[in-house]
Amino acid sequence: MNAEIITIGDEILIGQILDSNSKWIASELNKIGISVYQITSIQDDKKHILKALKEAESNVDIVIVTGGLGPTKDDITKLTLVEYFDDELILNQKILSHIKEMFSKMNYPFTEVNKNQALIPSKCIPLTNEFGTAPGMWFNYRGKVVISLPGVPNEMKGLMQRSVLPKLKETFQLPFILHTTILTYGMGESMVAERIETWEDNLPKFVKLAYLPAYGRLRLRLTAKGENSDLLKQTVNNEVEKLTKLIPDIIVGFEDGETLEFIIGKLLTSKKQTLSTAESCTGGNIAKKITSIAGSSAYFMGSIVAYHASVKINELNVDRELITKYSVVSSQVAEAMVKGIQQKFKTSYAVATTGNAGPTTDITDKTVGTVFIAIATPTMLFSKEFFFGKPREKVIERASNKALELLRKEILKN
Repeated sequence: MNAEIITIGDEILIGQILDSNSKWIASELNKIGISVYQITSIQDDKKHILKALKEAESNVDIVIVTGGLGPTKDDITKLTLVEYFDDELILNQKILSHIKEMFSKMNYPFTEVNKNQALIPSKCIPLTNEFGTAPGMWFNYRGKVVISLPGVPNEMKGLMQRSVLPKLKETFQLPFILHTTILTYGMGESMVAERIETWEDNLPKFVKLAYLPAYGRLRLRLTAKGENSDLLKQTVNNEVEKLTKLIPDIIVGFEDGETLEFIIGKLLTSKKQTLSTAESCTGGNIAKKITSIAGSSAYFMGSIVAYHASVKINELNVDRELITKYSVVSSQVAEAMVKGIQQKFKTSYAVATTGNAGPTTDITDKTVGTVFIAIATPTMLFSKEFFFGKPREKVIERASNKALELLRKEILKN
């Protein structure tokens, strides 16, 4: 069972907003066994919408359209659907009453423009929008299903959860789709592929492997699709067990929610230990990752973004002579920073970074992309030099991920 998602709106195409709707819809469809064949973003243009609908209808069983359902003249989706289905607009009294009730509760005046929201194509099944005035519309057409939803995210999600997803499950006999994601750090995609090549070649035909690389990390996603959910689960579990034995040194967790910062948080919490960070070239990115985890205040004491040399000296007690002799981008300064932050916040562990993220090297002689990462544990401290290349964003993200990777290894040792 395949679906296509069509998002309508010039604001997407000019880069004014991100198309987060498609990502969310695709994820929800996948959970109930519907594969997304294609995602298309198009203009608020009648010809473009008609063309996209015709192409989607020839490719998939289900078409979900979002956007262009507002009350103003620039929102043309509903009128275009009327033309596409050779239909006419009728006033739906139930939707009209719902809209009037919403306006009354908010103490807003009700106008003729708002009344237009209750005009819907006669051939559609209306879907009540609990969070807005534009109803969703479900069309059964030549054996296909076309669904039109508002583009406002909370309205779209409400309609999907309350109406669309349950109705899709009632309408179609859907297969099971199972995903399991293995999170790895510290080894590139090609090297991992070489290590697991034989295992990958012998995967069952209904199980697919996808490599999902990012800066400093690699996710391996197993996807199984079929009619028997128990068989899928058992098969995937068996394959994960085999894979774990092949690359135990780089696996740090499972599923997308188990990020490295999440795993570090679990380790620190279980050991009742604490953490602090001192960041120069990463500019607080490590602290941002750590504090993105709910409950991180239980183990994360704080951070200092020591971007300027004076902050390193005054806040972290880095000796000025170290900077003069070795420059700010050096193992000596990284180790002094990590010692300073560990002592300042009295934490079990600490992380420090200093380097050249680029595009210039400032007053150092180190190449752009060079980063020193220092780790302090309850019993020792050390630093390592890395080269992360270009551009600036890549250096910051790879350095942050590498620092967390080193930290996790040290926590596991103690």
